[in-house]
Amino acid sequence: MRIIRYQDPQGGIHYAAQRPDGTEWQITGDLFGAYQVTDRPAVVAKRLAPIAPAAILCVGLNYRRHAEEGKAPIPQFPVLFMKTPSAVQNPDDPIVLPRHLHSDEVDYECELAVVIGRRCKNATRENALSHVLGYTCANDVSARDWQIKNGGSQWSRGKTFDTFAPLGPCLVLTDEIPDPSVLKIRTHLNGAVMQDWRCDDMIFDVPSLIVFLSGSTTLLPGTVILTGTPHGVGFARKPPVFLQPGDQVTIEIDGIGRLSNPVVAEAV
Repeated sequence: MRIIRYQDPQGGIHYAAQRPDGTEWQITGDLFGAYQVTDRPAVVAKRLAPIAPAAILCVGLNYRRHAEEGKAPIPQFPVLFMKTPSAVQNPDDPIVLPRHLHSDEVDYECELAVVIGRRCKNATRENALSHVLGYTCANDVSARDWQIKNGGSQWSRGKTFDTFAPLGPCLVLTDEIPDPSVLKIRTHLNGAVMQDWRCDDMIFDVPSLIVFLSGSTTLLPGTVILTGTPHGVGFARKPPVFLQPGDQVTIEIDGIGRLSNPVVAEAV
């Protein structure tokens, strides 16, 4: 099943099930508990990110070819950083290039996002995927100057500006994606393909990430895990390619859909 999150004409926020014919039907109840799909059509005034995350846990250097293009050693354990929930952006809403805390090196990163649906601690490889509600597309937007040069030796400052975590267009439940490693993922920038690879190039696959991140740590329902990006990012290109006002970025994952966002400069 595919689920969207939306705002109705009165400003209320709801979930709806998206049927194969494209129609959308209201969901009642708790998405992380008992819920049901009603026979009432969803009146969608605005499509929102499909989840309001409890936390956003991100994994860096998790594709072999991406580690190679950055001349980074293969990590022994997953490289963890975090984004704040306020970094989330909706489909079709803009990625805002920082101008108050200025950055000229904002990059795209297509990523598979995993949404935890059931409280999880000390998961095993055998039961890890049973804690997953579903998957969506993500763009781990990154200010490389603040990540690499100005961030005080850690990445979060360059990764968690407002709008730096677009999610969408929908949440695809695990009944449609039993094995996320088979998915193909890509980035389009102004129509040109910049990244185009496969999730089976992950150094740590989705079960391994859940085992690691839940070790001695509770993952609450609604936790979003960004699983890393493949090669082809802008900073590794010669010359580098960074986002500019007027650009359009689309993240595409087979079996999930396309997440598109325009790019604008922050008003100062």
